Amino acid sequence: MRLRRCRSRRRFWRRLSPRRRPRRRAKRSKPRRRSPPGPYKPVAITLPPPLNDPSFEEFRKQLAALAQKKDRAALTPVVAASFFWVPEDTDLADKKKPAIDNMAKALSLDGADALGWDALAAYAAETTTMPDPQRAGVFCAPAEPAFDEKAADELANATQTDASDWAFPLRDGIEVRSTAKQDAAVVDKLGLYLVRVLADDSPANAVLATFAKVMTPSGKVGYVPIDAILPIGGEQLCYIKEASGWKIAGFLGGEPNQ
Repeated sequence: MRLRRCRSRRRFWRRLSPRRRPRRRAKRSKPRRRSPPGPYKPVAITLPPPLNDPSFEEFRKQLAALAQKKDRAALTPVVAASFFWVPEDTDLADKKKPAIDNMAKALSLDGADALGWDALAAYAAETTTMPDPQRAGVFCAPAEPAFDEKAADELANATQTDASDWAFPLRDGIEVRSTAKQDAAVVDKLGLYLVRVLADDSPANAVLATFAKVMTPSGKVGYVPIDAILPIGGEQLCYIKEASGWKIAGFLGGEPNQ
């Protein structure tokens, strides 16, 4: 059983902000029994460094401004003509249409709700990127941490879990609280290791979705702010540096039927 990133997707937990949803995994032929959540051996992670390119930082600022204004016309020229959209395993971008149309559909930039603009703003805030192994010159954000793949596989086998059950903290020392409230008692702190995420079907989470339910290696269950962790194999916005500057190259994620 692998706990490493793959191109297929599956839902991480219910009601997660767009950029936090992981890519779905391929359907299994048989249901898999999972062991009851309990203490686990932590797998250490090394957080990715920011991309050291001043031009990329300027591009992110430009992207953040466009997202705030929800300016589709101004966004059009910064979307690469070869824009790809891979929600699962296949590129669904219609190459006969303008690239901005494909991006708008992939990120949900159109319509009354147009929640994709908030997601775009969140991506613009991401400072880390990782090379796309399938596309030369393409970098995707956010980047994932480095960790021992063998140890992660052993963890997955021991807990009968997969990547959708795990996340990583964005910094060391994130406080784990007893309930999904900012002023709740602190029961533990997260270190720089893979963290198990538990399903939370509580009414409060269904409405607010501001906290994620997690289990620490010692077996303590608590809550952390949803923006303090990221999933393994999460959705990514991808970029490419062309002669004219940085552009949005594609999107790994989204709902194929939207």
